[in-house]
Amino acid sequence: MADHTNRPLAGNTAFVTGGAKRLGKAAAIALSKAGADVAITFLRSAKEAQQTAKLIESAGVRALAVPCDVTDPTSVREAIRLAARAFKRVDILVNNAGRYETVDFDKLSIRQWDTIFDTNVRGPFLVSQQALPHLRKHNGRIINLGSLGGLRAWPTHAHYCSSKAALHMLTKAMAKALAPEVAVNCVAPGMIDLGEKAAAGFMRRMSKQNPMQRNGTADDVAAAIMFFATAPHFITGQILAVDGGLGL
Repeated sequence: MADHTNRPLAGNTAFVTGGAKRLGKAAAIALSKAGADVAITFLRSAKEAQQTAKLIESAGVRALAVPCDVTDPTSVREAIRLAARAFKRVDILVNNAGRYETVDFDKLSIRQWDTIFDTNVRGPFLVSQQALPHLRKHNGRIINLGSLGGLRAWPTHAHYCSSKAALHMLTKAMAKALAPEVAVNCVAPGMIDLGEKAAAGFMRRMSKQNPMQRNGTADDVAAAIMFFATAPHFITGQILAVDGGLGL
């Protein structure tokens, strides 16, 4: 019998886009430790995806790493098909794959604008639409990865902030459109320190501005994703900021 106390997602399958590295990896591992089989997608990080798949399997569940360009309907359709064929179901979709870029507004090109929107908004829309038939069968959940930048304007990130704000609204629209079968929520991280040396100085400065006197971690974001993955299905259409109060 499945242990639903320590492994509340036993018997479930999660599909995490961009799950090879960074926050997607943290989410995939957290879901696996809760008992879910996990399919992750990658675009160019094949080696990292295989490494993450091994970590998922070390939790005693099944893993699948599939290539996927979330902006391409054909690629998305194939990735969902492979996951559904391997695991026979999809219960939880984490739309994590995204792009981030710093550009002064007057130097922002149309191509940069479109590229950010293609990944950060079109991607979650396409993946959610393709996964929907599977999610509806099992009263599934969609968890989008938004951003504090979708709640607060950053002057050198106009395209990024606009795309995440659009994703937040898409979350709310989907929550209404897909109820009552599917719950849709969004986690909006603030400054998350992933230990990157190039960002160390910036992260130190930001930690001093945070009411909690630190930046967030991948585990903080993964815990918020796990909340929506295991919370009452009645909770839907919510944007949860994981920012230590930075946005207040």
